[in-house]
Amino acid sequence: MTSRQRYTYTVLRYVHDVVTSEFVNVGVLMYAPSSNFVKIAVRTSIGRIKCIFPDLDRHAFLSAVKSAERATKKIIKSIEYGDLLKEHADASSIARKILVADDSSLQWSSVSGGLTDDPEKTFERTYKRYVTQYDTRSPHRRSDDDIWRPVRLLLEEKNIPVEFDEKVVAGPSDEIIFKRAWRNGVWHAYESLSFDLADAEGIKDKARRWRGHLEAVHDGLQSDLKLHFVVGAPSNHALLAAYENAVKILSDAAFHPEIYEENDIPQLVKKIEDEVSEHLASQTRQRL
Repeated sequence: MTSRQRYTYTVLRYVHDVVTSEFVNVGVLMYAPSSNFVKIAVRTSIGRIKCIFPDLDRHAFLSAVKSAERATKKIIKSIEYGDLLKEHADASSIARKILVADDSSLQWSSVSGGLTDDPEKTFERTYKRYVTQYDTRSPHRRSDDDIWRPVRLLLEEKNIPVEFDEKVVAGPSDEIIFKRAWRNGVWHAYESLSFDLADAEGIKDKARRWRGHLEAVHDGLQSDLKLHFVVGAPSNHALLAAYENAVKILSDAAFHPEIYEENDIPQLVKKIEDEVSEHLASQTRQRL
C-alpha cells in the first residue's frame, strides 16, 4: 500500500486594483515536505485576464509572474545541495520568500492542503481547478507562413519562374535572414508577417521588433535591397486600430519597405511577374 503524505499549497493571485481587491488566479505553489516536492506553475498567457481587465499592462504582468517562477526554481535547485526545506513549515513559508506580503499586484492566498499519494498528479489537478478551469479554447491564429501561402499558390498558379534564395543582411550587432529573395540587379526580399495576435500591445510589439531589426542591419548592407512585407490583419476586429498602427510603424522603417495587405496580394504577384519577365528578357538580350 502506497503511503500518503501531507502537502500544502497556496494560490498566486493577480490583483488588478488593490482598492477594489478584484483578482484572478494566475499560479499555484505546492510543497510536500516528506518528499522534498516543491513546484510552481504560473500563467504565461494573458488572453482571459485581458478580457477581465482590458487595461492590463502585459509586460509588467508577464515580468512579475516569471520572476516568481524563477525564484521558486532557485529554491527547488537548492535541494540538490542538501535538505534545505526542513526550515519551511508549509507552502506559505516558501511563498513569502518569493513574494513578500505587501500591496503589490501579485499576492498569495491563504494556505490549504491535504494528503496525497502522488504529489505531481495532485499538483496538476490543483492548478487546473484554480487557474485554468474556466479557460476557453484559444482560437486558431494565423502564422506568418499562413499569410504567405496565398502568395505562393498564386505564383504557382501563374507559373511564374522565380526562384527564391536566402539573403543575409548583417549589421554591427544584428542580422536578418530573408528566406525569400531573388536578385535582379538589386535584391528583392519578401517577408510575411501575421498580426493575428491576442492583444493590441502584442501586435504593435511585433512591428516595433521588426523596425528595430531593420535599423540595426541597415548600415551593413553592401547592395541595394527592395523589401516587401505581406501583412495579415487580426481576426478580432477590435484590434484593427492596433494593426493599422503596426503597418505605419513598418512603413516608416529602414529600407522603406513596401507593405502589401492580404487584398493586395494579386498586385504583388503581378509586380513579381513583370519584374521576372523583364529580368529574363534582359538576360536574353545580353546573350544575343
